[in-house]
Amino acid sequence: MISLNFGFGPVEAEFWRLLFAMTRIGAALFAAPLFGATSVPAQLRVIVAGAIAVLVCAWTPLQPPAELLSLPGLLATANEVAIGLALGFVLQLSFAAPTIAAELIGGGMGMSIATAADPSSGAHSPALGQYFGVVLTLIFLGTGAQLNWIALLVHSYEAFPPGSAWFAPDRLTLLTGFGSSMFVTAIAIALPVTLILLLVQLATGVISRSAPSLNLFSLGLPAGVLAGLAALIAAAPLLSDRLADVSATAVTQAAALVAK
Repeated sequence: MISLNFGFGPVEAEFWRLLFAMTRIGAALFAAPLFGATSVPAQLRVIVAGAIAVLVCAWTPLQPPAELLSLPGLLATANEVAIGLALGFVLQLSFAAPTIAAELIGGGMGMSIATAADPSSGAHSPALGQYFGVVLTLIFLGTGAQLNWIALLVHSYEAFPPGSAWFAPDRLTLLTGFGSSMFVTAIAIALPVTLILLLVQLATGVISRSAPSLNLFSLGLPAGVLAGLAALIAAAPLLSDRLADVSATAVTQAAALVAK
């Protein structure tokens, strides 16, 4: 068997124990939408993962595999990475719902070309999605949902002890099932605004048929933008409630993923 031994005795054993605990935590922070943003330095993620791993090592009887570079040790490490990525991906699914809703609303308003660089992923996303993302982030942090998620991450060591519990296929099925709720939430967020935009487009179409001399583009685009902005202002209280539900759903889904 291949083993790592630098001759430091108990100190070295605690080091490998801490490093093994950081595997699941680091993978979860890497996949999470807030902690894994490209604007967050990798050194900060390592420091946070190490701090949480110290608490995990103190609170749980975590024991790494005896041979980390053996086949069982590598499989146990891969299982830790899979559990961490799954816990972070649950948050990604919830945070993607406002972006999908922004795509629907922006397409109806004619603002699909208004894109900006997303600081979380580095990709281009609609400007309206940036607004939704900022509001959801404020609600997520304001309600303390990130603390509940970290608590679930620590609790996952009891539900899935390293080396003795595998991330079974039924958990992956549960994870993919969360994708349907993401689309339902996105439709619920975009529905009030898109209905108003549909009425405006119908009215614009009727006007263009009754007066063909009018320029449809010069009339329809400003009307769609103004109606969309008015609908967003009117639906602002509903939007905050929906995003609060998204924040709570993210933690609830993570809890269901690590439930025994």
